[in-house]
Amino acid sequence: MEHVPPPAEELALLDRELARLDARRSQLLVRRAWLLSVLTPPAGPPSAPPVPQPAAPFGPPAPFAAPAGQAGPRSAQNVLLTLGGLLLTVAAIAFTLVSWGHMGISGRSAVLAVVTLAVLAAPAVLLRRGLFATAESLGSLASVLMILDAYALHRVALPQAGGAGFAAAASAVLAVLWGGYGLLLGRLRLPLPLAVVSAQLPLLLWAWSAGAGASVFGWALLLTAALDCAIAWWGPGLAVRVTACVGCWTTGLLGLLVALSQSVSAGSAQAASAPAALLLAGAALALAGVWRAPTGLAMAGGVLAGLCAVAAVGGVLRAGMEWGWSVPVYLLCGAMLLAALRAPLPRPVGQGVVWASSAVTAGAALSAAPPVGMALMGTVSQLARVWSGAPDGVRGALGTEGLGWSHLAAAPVVLLTVAALLGLAHRSWDRLVRAAGPVLPSGAAGRSAAGAAAVALCWAGFTASPAVLGLSYAAGVTVQSVLVVAVFAVAVRALRRGSGAMGTTALVCGLTGAVSAGFLSLAAEAATYAVFAVLLVVLGAVAVLLDGAAARAARALPDAGAVRTARALRIAQAVPACGAVVCGAVLARAAGASLGLAGDRAAPVMLLVPAVTVLLGARLRGRPVALPVELAGAAAAAVAVVMAVPDLPFLALVLALNGVLAAGTALRAERRPVAGYLAVALFVLASWVRLSASGVATPEAYTLPVTVPALAVGFLRRRRDPEASSWTAYGAGLAATLVPSLFAAWTDPHWLRPLLLGVAALVITLAGARLRLQALLLLGGAVLALDAVHELAPYVVQVVGALPRWLPPALAGVLLLVVGATYEQRLRDARRLKETVGRMH
Repeated sequence: MEHVPPPAEELALLDRELARLDARRSQLLVRRAWLLSVLTPPAGPPSAPPVPQPAAPFGPPAPFAAPAGQAGPRSAQNVLLTLGGLLLTVAAIAFTLVSWGHMGISGRSAVLAVVTLAVLAAPAVLLRRGLFATAESLGSLASVLMILDAYALHRVALPQAGGAGFAAAASAVLAVLWGGYGLLLGRLRLPLPLAVVSAQLPLLLWAWSAGAGASVFGWALLLTAALDCAIAWWGPGLAVRVTACVGCWTTGLLGLLVALSQSVSAGSAQAASAPAALLLAGAALALAGVWRAPTGLAMAGGVLAGLCAVAAVGGVLRAGMEWGWSVPVYLLCGAMLLAALRAPLPRPVGQGVVWASSAVTAGAALSAAPPVGMALMGTVSQLARVWSGAPDGVRGALGTEGLGWSHLAAAPVVLLTVAALLGLAHRSWDRLVRAAGPVLPSGAAGRSAAGAAAVALCWAGFTASPAVLGLSYAAGVTVQSVLVVAVFAVAVRALRRGSGAMGTTALVCGLTGAVSAGFLSLAAEAATYAVFAVLLVVLGAVAVLLDGAAARAARALPDAGAVRTARALRIAQAVPACGAVVCGAVLARAAGASLGLAGDRAAPVMLLVPAVTVLLGARLRGRPVALPVELAGAAAAAVAVVMAVPDLPFLALVLALNGVLAAGTALRAERRPVAGYLAVALFVLASWVRLSASGVATPEAYTLPVTVPALAVGFLRRRRDPEASSWTAYGAGLAATLVPSLFAAWTDPHWLRPLLLGVAALVITLAGARLRLQALLLLGGAVLALDAVHELAPYVVQVVGALPRWLPPALAGVLLLVVGATYEQRLRDARRLKETVGRMH
């Protein structure tokens, strides 16, 4: 039977074994370092190998290595060789450029030739003796000397040759020489990458020297990229391949940019043929170069090839067209690019082609976005011209008559074309996936994204159409209203079928279109009533239909998907329900304006909206949509209060009517805790405003008859139920007198009212502290403090004015220091006070 030790004992055994392995590894590393130092012959005799100390059997290994701060022989040698090579290079350049005129032509040629040959031959000897770093340094110096030899040859032997032409020939010769030198001395790392870098220049410099046009430059860059691609595939060594790959992408992209600029600016199909050929050659080169490349590089090559093909074919087809109508041509070419997926392409390359087609489609859609933005945002300008009369056309309503809409005529066509393509992809996604093979994702995420994008772009295309077509104002409002109804129908249908992405997108588009149509309708009175009535009906219908769908989803099997669907439908239902309430509020305000009522006089009409929401809240009791509808109605009630502020009697009336609505809401048990207090506060506030509007100078004559019975009722309530809150029993009664009296005291120039109010507040505060009643303590204390501030403020101002200017800041600083020094104690005192007040009734 195998013995299994306890966990603690097994852990100790593992720790000891790991310590033993670490000790052995340290010994082997020390031995390896000594062997490396022996392989590089030092100046003196080699030292004896270090003898590692035996490791403790059950402890951590003993230290073996030298101090970490000492530099190894290899690093010091490399630094010295690098510095020496740099100094020799600087000396050679100075000799060639500065001291050249002190010698004759034969001497100058002999010196450079001898030095160059000697430096070129030295690395071969050094490599045979194992001095690799020294050979690398001299090889670098030899490369610089060869460049100086070429410069000297041009200045002495061929001064009549053109600079660009001679540089092209010299770079080609140097590339061949460096390549042969690097292949001959294979252990040198610099010559071969340097040959690749030099090979980038001959064709480009030759085109420059010949004064060639842009097409020749493009072909020179593309041929250089082809050479780099071949070197990247078959070149020796990683450094050579990386250098060639970087050069291939750089020169290839530059050449393709040249071709693209020529293709875009071509005025005829014949002029666009030459850059199209260059672009197609670049596409072929990209496909050939990345056919067996790693995944990331292959995808990038597929993207580049696809974009080049679209630019080539589209450039020929769009030649002579306006730029606005060129976008649909490129869009169709990008769509036809997907036909290449039937070819036997590697999967990463095919994915790159799909990304290229998607990029062309997205770019076309973005180019058509400005008209949509102007059609949506321009309607906001109607807020400054409400009911000013129907303008001449939709463009006049948007304030964009002077814009060149003729250049934007293709925008709706582009958007609707993209929407049609995406809708077709959504409808036949499975067939498209089977046709494309492993390139496209087979899940539902891609299909949902295509459907959502199709809905958004279709709505955007129809939104921009009235302004682009220059329709009349009535026709534009009609189109926008019909479009809102249609997109809401799509949203309801998609959400009820469980298509969350499409439904949510359509719902957002519908709400945006509803806001835009509402703003647009503000230009004329009849349009305002018609549009907002339609929106009210449509939004209400959407909320009702989504409510039924949410109820069915909630009654379904209680799995996680059904729960998420029901929650999403509830959220989607609340938004149009609140929108319907907003439309009702706009219609109520419009009705007041049509009746010739001023803003304050129209406030009671606005209260019809919260009255309806109160009734709907009672009807929808228990449903999640009830609360958002009631909150939207409360917002309309707040708007009515703001409208009535200029007229105090009407403000009192509106506050009282709001109190009635709140009291009606408080009849329902689930709303009573909030609505009940709100109703009391509104009634009390309405009474205060009414007293102020009537010019009552002694409000106590009207408030005390209310306060005394209210306090008596509260006392009886507390006597029957000692656990009842003091705010419920005494809060309303005390506030009914204290707050109006406080306002009157602040405007009273005499001393009697503030004195009596302060005494009464002090008595109430002491009673609250004695009886541990929170309402009495807080209300009395607040009124007492405010009354004292009002009475002491003039004297405080006089004292502060008599003090030196530096004293108040100094006192404030001392106070802050004291509070900061005793911050923790003050914080504990504040918490203790809060807990004490919180324990009161």
